Amino acid sequence: MKTVYHKADSRGHADHGWLNSYHTFSFAGYQNRERSNFGVLRVLNDDTVSQGMGFGTHPHKNMEIISIPLEGNLEHKDSMGTTAVIRKGEIQVMSAGTGVMHSEYNQNKDEAVKFLQIWVFPREENVEPRYDQKSITDGEKINGFQQILSPDKNDDGVWIHQDAWFNLANFTKGNGKNYTINKKGNGVYAFVLKGSAKVGDRILNERDGLGIWDTQSFNIEAVEDTEILLMEVPMDLPDYLK
Repeated sequence: MKTVYHKADSRGHADHGWLNSYHTFSFAGYQNRERSNFGVLRVLNDDTVSQGMGFGTHPHKNMEIISIPLEGNLEHKDSMGTTAVIRKGEIQVMSAGTGVMHSEYNQNKDEAVKFLQIWVFPREENVEPRYDQKSITDGEKINGFQQILSPDKNDDGVWIHQDAWFNLANFTKGNGKNYTINKKGNGVYAFVLKGSAKVGDRILNERDGLGIWDTQSFNIEAVEDTEILLMEVPMDLPDYLK
């Protein structure tokens, strides 16, 4: 088993006043050759957007973009005609494909919105752009894994154009479970949302990240009540990026 550890305070950081963002991988003004991606996982941004502020209309292409609100509500508009509000307890995916324009705003006047912005390289270029969002509260599991994303349209959660599986893991102190890789050649990036846990042989605290690959499975054990996002992705980049 191979691992790469990213401590929370080692992430890139940008404070734009209206936006406070922590970058696990190279993004915008934060560029680190050793932290450009984890397999096809290209971006993991931990964003806080101030009241009434947000990202103006801007383009994306050939990227699977996933948003997971942690606090507050985020308003989404795009060139496909979508207008939606994403709330805590939901997950959003946008396949940018051949190209799409969109904006994201904090619609709240009295509280900041916190959300994870995640980008994954798709397995192929120039797919038809699409948007989807789903509630994930009904499938919440304690001391288990809740699948919130996969490559299968018929699975729980949202789907993307990539052999990737995302799970939320909620464990009470002292409990844990073994995670088994879904597809050979995939790795998992574990990101602690709150609490602390032993993942493999490493203790992770809030907002720490650990990439794991070259293994069929690994164990998670909660040091305290813990919530972890597990992002399983292919470790090889698609041919169009080679």
